[in-house]
Amino acid sequence: MSRSKTLVVVTRKLPEQVETRMRELFNARLNLDDHAMTQAELVDAVKTADVLVPTVTDRIDAAIINQAGPQLKLIANFGNGVDNIDVGAAHDKGIVITNTPNVLTEDTADMTMALILAVPRRLAEGAAILPDGEHWSGWSPTWMTGRRISGKRLGIVGMGRIGQAVARRAKAFGLAIHYHNRRPLPAEIEDSLEATYWDSLDQMLARMDIISVNCPHTPGTYHLLSARRLQLMRPEAYVVNTARGEIIDENALLKMLEEDKLAGAGLDVFEHEPAINPKLLKLAQTNKVVLLPHMGSATIEGRIDMGDKVIVNIKSLLDGHAAPDRILPSMV
Repeated sequence: MSRSKTLVVVTRKLPEQVETRMRELFNARLNLDDHAMTQAELVDAVKTADVLVPTVTDRIDAAIINQAGPQLKLIANFGNGVDNIDVGAAHDKGIVITNTPNVLTEDTADMTMALILAVPRRLAEGAAILPDGEHWSGWSPTWMTGRRISGKRLGIVGMGRIGQAVARRAKAFGLAIHYHNRRPLPAEIEDSLEATYWDSLDQMLARMDIISVNCPHTPGTYHLLSARRLQLMRPEAYVVNTARGEIIDENALLKMLEEDKLAGAGLDVFEHEPAINPKLLKLAQTNKVVLLPHMGSATIEGRIDMGDKVIVNIKSLLDGHAAPDRILPSMV
């Protein structure tokens, strides 16, 4: 089948230049109104498409994959994480899965660092005061005092590409870098970051001022920060999560914040998004947490780079080559 005849179904609206390039290369069916596809629409897509391009908002589970027609050869995920796809079920049907790695590292690390600064320094709270023009009478020695960043200990959970990019930024702000990972970093990287490795996550959590979650969501990291582990943290400590909401037991986190057993949290992701726990929203109103709508990787440049990765994966497979960003069940 020629590229121009290949039916590529795209589940969400993508940057204009990415969509235009897809139309030039393939028979691309676009989602012009950017609605979240229903399960019925996703089933129809896998029954008819040669290539499906979903995003993290699309749950491509075994029930959907098992209804795929024989023509579906590739699910090219528009995103780095593939926890929205049953990779094993796809592999069993001979469907290739790809993602878009290495293009969102710096953008996500920027947003992580922004939350690391925003929560202890009360940036969102301060920004909300001025627009109403009623609650600020001028500078005062005790007005809006937060916590100093420099000299604090940052514990990074997951020291992959994003974790290391966060560490580089945090080191420049004077934070002491600590991390927990499945295995230590190579000595030269660890030395350059002046990073301390903790084999025991429990031991690290008990000693940090700020915890940043930067590991992928897998069955092994679901509720990695459980109620028990959160209780190990000091009441002066903060939690920042720009990875996936499911990594933290959100109800346990809420309870600790409500009981002042943690100083605060900065969250860009949520356990049941797009639904947000009303208790979290209430905590945001009382300035215990800073909440962002999953925008850690949301830069124009990053989204275009993601689209380019998707196109390269599709072209490679159609040309008879191995897709460069293939995901195998053993990788998740």
